[in-house]
Amino acid sequence: MKEMKNKKTGLFFGSFNPIHIGHLIIAGYMLEFTDLDQIWFIISPHNPLKERKTLLADYHRLALVKIAIEDNSKMKASDIEFKMPKPSYTIDTLTYLNEKYPEKDFVLIAGTDIFSSFHKWKNYKEILSNYEIYVYSRPNYEIGFYSNHPKIKIFNAPLMEISSSFIRKAIKNGKNIEYMLPEKVSKYICEMHFYEK
Repeated sequence: MKEMKNKKTGLFFGSFNPIHIGHLIIAGYMLEFTDLDQIWFIISPHNPLKERKTLLADYHRLALVKIAIEDNSKMKASDIEFKMPKPSYTIDTLTYLNEKYPEKDFVLIAGTDIFSSFHKWKNYKEILSNYEIYVYSRPNYEIGFYSNHPKIKIFNAPLMEISSSFIRKAIKNGKNIEYMLPEKVSKYICEMHFYEK
């Protein structure tokens, strides 16, 4: 009998406020050009220690991610962190997911920008010991000290200069950004008048 290999699942953490084509290009690249079988978008809840400002309600951001990836069976939107103690820490989410889905091998997907503060993450050494991190480049950020770590793999994904904050600002200023968002996401944002104020 053929032994079943654990499914390698990439975890793409973010506030996705809103999700845009840059996120989807990175996710698509990671599915096609690495050994990942699936990608889960882990939508971060509102951090109670931070001002809400332009952050959409958790369920709206989850809805936008679901709309963006609805046709792709290899992608999933996860609200796992909505149900966890706040503020949410990556290590706690990883521990929970490992217990709930022992048949999966979880991999973190991260941009080079995380490495300027990675040493401040809760139990960051435990993350490095137990999980692979698949890294894509972000403009003006270097991986530095961690570049030779055996658990860190750097991939030459397309460099994305587009950001959620750029999109929010553009919408507020009445700019047409339809080509920067999946069509249905753009329509939903427009109908709901998100980010206009």
